[in-house]
Amino acid sequence: MLKHIYAAAAVLIFCALTLNYANAEDEWDPVSAGTVTTWTAPLCAKGELVAQPFFFYNNTRGTFNSDGHYDSLPSGDKKYQFLQQLFAQYGLTDRFEIDAQIEYKENFLRQNGDSANSSGFGDSVGFLRYCLQEETGSLPYAAALFQLKIPTGEYQHADDSRLGTDLTGAGSWDPGLGIILTKKFKPFVAHCDFIYSAPLETKIDGVKTRYADYLNYDFGLEYFLSHRFNLMFEANGFLQSDKKEDGARTDDSNVNYFTVSPGIGWSCEKVQAVLAYQRVLTGTNADANDSVVLTFVRSF
Repeated sequence: MLKHIYAAAAVLIFCALTLNYANAEDEWDPVSAGTVTTWTAPLCAKGELVAQPFFFYNNTRGTFNSDGHYDSLPSGDKKYQFLQQLFAQYGLTDRFEIDAQIEYKENFLRQNGDSANSSGFGDSVGFLRYCLQEETGSLPYAAALFQLKIPTGEYQHADDSRLGTDLTGAGSWDPGLGIILTKKFKPFVAHCDFIYSAPLETKIDGVKTRYADYLNYDFGLEYFLSHRFNLMFEANGFLQSDKKEDGARTDDSNVNYFTVSPGIGWSCEKVQAVLAYQRVLTGTNADANDSVVLTFVRSF
């Protein structure tokens, strides 16, 4: 838990320093696909439609237990996932946009000599974003975010023969609020966001379940090179305490993890793309994943 607090404090300090940086070259406006997980604050223009597919290969090398200790997968076991996401934005006005994200999962598991695989849609998310202020001088671009996670994934009635691979969602409606900041200081562009979500009570296999509120915090930095290339680095954190089942707290059900991701991007006016590697460094009750991510942006 302290590691996540220190990381969040470092992000806040960096953002505070960024806010005091006066950019003398206001006309510098680089084009990129942005970061993989961290939000970027600028919105799309009125009437503009932006589509961004993501392709993830997630390989689980082990798990972090309830004490935060890392345990590698037993010899012969294997767990991996192909995840496809489609994120779309549409500008209702120049300061207000509506977004949506859907995902499709393909899960594979080999455990104790048994193998299983399943596929299906995961949970979906709807977003509303509003521009609070555009970047001016030392002030960053700032946007407010409202999001609602929708339980479109399978979350109950698991088939034992599929070893849990057929569960693709959490089962709860999760409204959330957040703030997104972006600041340019040539040749860098920095982004950060903080999103707080409060899941509503749901029923899973007949058990009333209330997942704890959770916090996502993200920080991303882009460094722009010549010849349309840019380098990207981001850090992403997730904090959630124990859930409740039928009103009783379930001990050691909290989930925390901290991920870092370097990447490289290429952009032109019509298409922007990023190839990145993600690694979960620390966590609690979480998979230790290594991931390869490819995404690109197309505007219409």
